[in-house]
Amino acid sequence: MHAPRCGNSLPRVAILAFPETTASVLYGMHDLFHSAGRDWGLIEHGAPGLSLMAPVVVSVDGAPLTVGNGVRVCPDCRLDATPQPDLVCIPEIAVMPNDELLQRFEPECAWLRGAYAGGAVIASACSGALLMAQAGLLDDEPATTHWAFCGTLAERFPRVRVQCQRSLVVAGDGQRLVMAGGGTTWQDLALYLIARFAGVEPAMQLARMNLIDWHHVGQQPFARLSASRQTDDALIARAQVWAATHYVEAAPVAAMAELTGLSERAFVRRFRQVTGMSPLAYVHTVRIEEAKQMLESTRLPVEAIAEELGYEDASFFSRLFKREVKLTPARYRRKFGDLREVLREAAGHAH
Repeated sequence: MHAPRCGNSLPRVAILAFPETTASVLYGMHDLFHSAGRDWGLIEHGAPGLSLMAPVVVSVDGAPLTVGNGVRVCPDCRLDATPQPDLVCIPEIAVMPNDELLQRFEPECAWLRGAYAGGAVIASACSGALLMAQAGLLDDEPATTHWAFCGTLAERFPRVRVQCQRSLVVAGDGQRLVMAGGGTTWQDLALYLIARFAGVEPAMQLARMNLIDWHHVGQQPFARLSASRQTDDALIARAQVWAATHYVEAAPVAAMAELTGLSERAFVRRFRQVTGMSPLAYVHTVRIEEAKQMLESTRLPVEAIAEELGYEDASFFSRLFKREVKLTPARYRRKFGDLREVLREAAGHAH
């Protein structure tokens, strides 16, 4: 048995493993939780940040097991040795809708009840809600699960108020019961929980980086990530740092060249050699990234955003934005503004 990899200062996340689940959901959630706060730095700066959550895989006895799709899983800890978690995640449970197999999960159910009584958030992906219901956690609560299991959930657990049309349901004391519906909505669940425990920005970063489709608000054609990684060239790095806070300047390329002490022609040539893009394209990239944040988090008109970013011609800004992001500013706002609102709500449920 491995020692739990849970730091005292990080939210402790226990992901429940059992033979009837699949490795893709179990390890997919583990990867997203561990990635929060860590991997965005690799994209932006070439160096990882610090993880903001501490996930472990737990099981009844902590022994290696083979899950439903034939993958060998090695849990980090057995249930009775797992410290009180802040969050418990139940992956999908691969049973037939009318299967009586749930009765064999009493050790897991007892542990779930204890974790919930101790203040943990209990979350389920897909058909995992059946285990929450078996544990008695969903009595008199709204709930959702995979569409193929909604009838079974309602029939076998009549006290549960099944809301099959919803892809994400938050319920219970302190909003500590969280359920995502079918298929790949485990990704929605992970984003929601990351926003709740680590913040909206880390969740948004993971959504962009992993091109996650948010099922609650529809297909998300996520914009490509900025290619503007920092460089080891001291002069060019200095120009990049300057551009990060002075991108509204009317003549940014000339100003960056002056800052480095190079002629403008020499600066442009060296910048392109080091970064693979022109200085002006770099400034546009920084502006576009700032525009995304403003479109997501404010209700400023597109014209006002263009002006704040240094574009006197709002139509030019809109054309540039669409060329780079493959969405108009207005459409980007509709897509990502909705996602950010959902994640803000999640963060509001933090305890």
